[in-house]
Amino acid sequence: MAEAPQEPRPEAPCPDAPRPDPAALLAWYDRAARRLPWRTPPGAAARPDPYAVWLSEIMLQQTTVAAVIPYFQTFIRRWPTVAELAAAPEDQVMAAWAGLGYYARARNMLRCARIVAAAGGRFPADEAALRALPGIGPYTAAAIAAIAFDIPATVVDGNVERVMARLFAATDPLPAVKPRLRALAAGLTPARRPGDYAQAVMDLGATVCTPRKPDCPACPWREACAARRLGLAAELPRKAPRRARPHRRGVVFVGLREDGALLLETRPPEGLLGGMTGLPGGAWREAAEPLDDPAPPCPGDWRRLTAEARHVFTHFALTLEIRAARLGPEAAPEGGAFFAPDARARAAELPTVFRKAVELALPELEAAGPGR
Repeated sequence: MAEAPQEPRPEAPCPDAPRPDPAALLAWYDRAARRLPWRTPPGAAARPDPYAVWLSEIMLQQTTVAAVIPYFQTFIRRWPTVAELAAAPEDQVMAAWAGLGYYARARNMLRCARIVAAAGGRFPADEAALRALPGIGPYTAAAIAAIAFDIPATVVDGNVERVMARLFAATDPLPAVKPRLRALAAGLTPARRPGDYAQAVMDLGATVCTPRKPDCPACPWREACAARRLGLAAELPRKAPRRARPHRRGVVFVGLREDGALLLETRPPEGLLGGMTGLPGGAWREAAEPLDDPAPPCPGDWRRLTAEARHVFTHFALTLEIRAARLGPEAAPEGGAFFAPDARARAAELPTVFRKAVELALPELEAAGPGR
């Protein structure tokens, strides 16, 4: 019977270079670790709270650390345990998430919290079991296993890929080189302090081995780095040419009642921004297609604004034509639309693309007289 293929062992960065030493990186991390609200200090005897690790990792998917910190702190204050998050109304959780983007993460996060809470409130200390939970993929499962439970799991995010590509001078472009970079990272993952090590490699990529102008003199692995020796550090990792991002267009209605209430709707549960509170409007179509021309959500003197709301999602760019109206107290919304008090406060809770539209429309609407 044929043997199963073996995962390749990482090669030496250069024939005459020392092998990267995880202990050297850990020593650097003990001195230079970023202080983040979901972390415990390097080498601490107490393990991090798995709930805090999971929550931070879900928020950090495709989002910067700086953007996540205030959201994480808000969630921990409001829902300090997974059981309390699981019991929270979905609309409150989605409103607290607004602005972080990628809203499917928030829906899966709540589903995951409810499954974990129903099972006793403990996250499984096993990568495979973690991957079975909603919203937890291979990277997130490895990160939780390593950081929360000190399991020697291989954690590979964009920072780690960049460090490995430079350390071993992997010149093939992303994404094709990803399996090799993962194998290289796996070959360095230590059995001792794997949680600190995982965070150390990510910190190294975030603060020293940065995308532009890497600070090679400050790197604890500088002598082992093949890209530094070859003068390629700033060029790696290479990326395949990107395809042009598709462009879509749509229409939204911004209605302001005389008492300051804002006209809103709850979006359908499936699809992008599913289940979120948003602005009434039409379907988003490819820019080359005819623009969907929806009926207004209630009678009024609806006028098209010159300004348009523009936003870029992961897979497409969106431009929204804004139709705005100042509405009287007798305005009767149709098709599930509703008025919510305090337009500016509610706008701050909306997904970013809708918040942009409201912020563009409100100055004109507030300056207009009643019924305009």
